[in-house]
Amino acid sequence: MSYGQMQKTVIIVGAGPAGLMAAEGICAAGHQVHVYDAKPSACRKFLLAGVGGMNITHSEAYPEFIQRYYDKADWLDTAIRQFDADALRGWIHDLGVETFVGTSGRVFPVEMKAAPLLRNWLKRLRESGIEFHMRHKMTVLENNQATFEHNGETVVAKADAIVLAMGGASWPKLGSDGAWLPVLQENGVKVAPLQSANCGFYSEWSEHLQTKFAGSPLKDVSFSFALNNGKRVSKKGECIVTKDGMEGSLVYAFSKYIRDDINAAGRAVVDMDFLPLQSEEQIIKKLRNTKPKESFSKYLKRTLGISGVKTALLYETYDKSQYQTPETLAKCLKSLPVYFYKTKPIEEVISSAGGVCESAVNDKLMLNSMPSVFCAGEMLDWEAPTGGYLLTACFATGYLAGQGVNEWLASRLA
Repeated sequence: MSYGQMQKTVIIVGAGPAGLMAAEGICAAGHQVHVYDAKPSACRKFLLAGVGGMNITHSEAYPEFIQRYYDKADWLDTAIRQFDADALRGWIHDLGVETFVGTSGRVFPVEMKAAPLLRNWLKRLRESGIEFHMRHKMTVLENNQATFEHNGETVVAKADAIVLAMGGASWPKLGSDGAWLPVLQENGVKVAPLQSANCGFYSEWSEHLQTKFAGSPLKDVSFSFALNNGKRVSKKGECIVTKDGMEGSLVYAFSKYIRDDINAAGRAVVDMDFLPLQSEEQIIKKLRNTKPKESFSKYLKRTLGISGVKTALLYETYDKSQYQTPETLAKCLKSLPVYFYKTKPIEEVISSAGGVCESAVNDKLMLNSMPSVFCAGEMLDWEAPTGGYLLTACFATGYLAGQGVNEWLASRLA
C-alpha cells in the first residue's frame, strides 16, 4: 500500500491546546490535518490565561495530582497517565521553552508568558503541513462532514475523522461559547449541562459590609467544607469579599462542592477559620489578656491581629451575645459560617463543568453515536481547580484523541 493511499484527511474543530495537541499527533502519523476555529487566531483563551503568569501544570506527585479531577479522576487517568505533568514539561522544553517549579508547586515557563510557547508551537505545526482555517464557526456536524459559517458564507468540509475541541462556555468572547452543545445533542450525544466552575459566588451581605468592605482581601484564612460522605475538606489560602459575595483562589478551590450543594439544596455553607495556624486553646489564652475600658475592636486587633473585614464578618454572622467570653469568641473565630446561594455567571468564570459525558465516548474519546468523531479538552464532562490541572487535562485529552484517530484510521485501512 502506498503512502498516498494511507494518508487520510482529518478535521480539527477548535484551535486551543486540546485541538492543537490532537492535530500534532495525527499529523505525525502522516495524515493531512485541517484546523478550523471560529476566531481570527489560535489559543486566545490560552494566551489570556498566560497574561498574569502562565501556570502550565503542577509538580504534585501523581496519586495526589489525579485526585484533583474529583469524581472524574478514574476516567481521566487513561489520558493523563500517558501525558502527565512531566511529559508536558518535556514537550514544552522541546519547543525551546524552559520551565521552573514555583514555591506552591505550580509549574511556569521561565518567561512567565504563554506567547513565546504558542509562537514556537504554531511555527512547528505549520511547518509540519497542518493547515489553519480561521473565522470558521461550525454550525452542522455529520459523521464525516462539518459545515461552517465563514464571513457570511457556508463552507462544507469532509474528512475521514473529526476531532471536536471547542472548549466549554467560560470566556465566550474568546471562542468557548458552548454553541456546540445542541449540535451534538441533535446527533444523539449525551451531554451534561454546562455550569460555572472555578467561580465566585453570591452571598447576602448587609449594606454596611457592602459599602465599607467590598473589595477587601481575606488573607491567611482557611475554608472547611462538609462532604456528603461525612468527610471534611479543608484548605488555607486567601480570597476577596465582593459587594455581592466572594471570589478568589480559595473560593475557586471549593467551587465544585459549593455549586453542587447549591444545585441540591438552594444554598451552601463553608466554615471559615480566621486563625488557621492557631489552636482554640492558644486563641483563648491570648483573649484572656484584657484591658479595662478597651473597645472590642481594639481588643481583637491587639490580642489576635484581627481587624477590618474580619471584624465586620464576625459582626455580620454572630450576635454579640454569642461571643461574650474568650471561649465562645474563640469558637466563633475558628468557625464562622459563610452562606452562598448562587454561582457567578458562566461568562465571567475561569472554566466550566459539564459537557460530553463519559458514557458518550469510548476509551479513546470517540463518540459512540458518531464513529469517526472524537472529543477533547473542556468539551468533556470534567473539571479541576486552578493550578495547572485544567491545562494538563486539555493537553492530555487532546493527545489521547489524536491517538484514537490514528488507531481508528489504521483499523479502516486494515
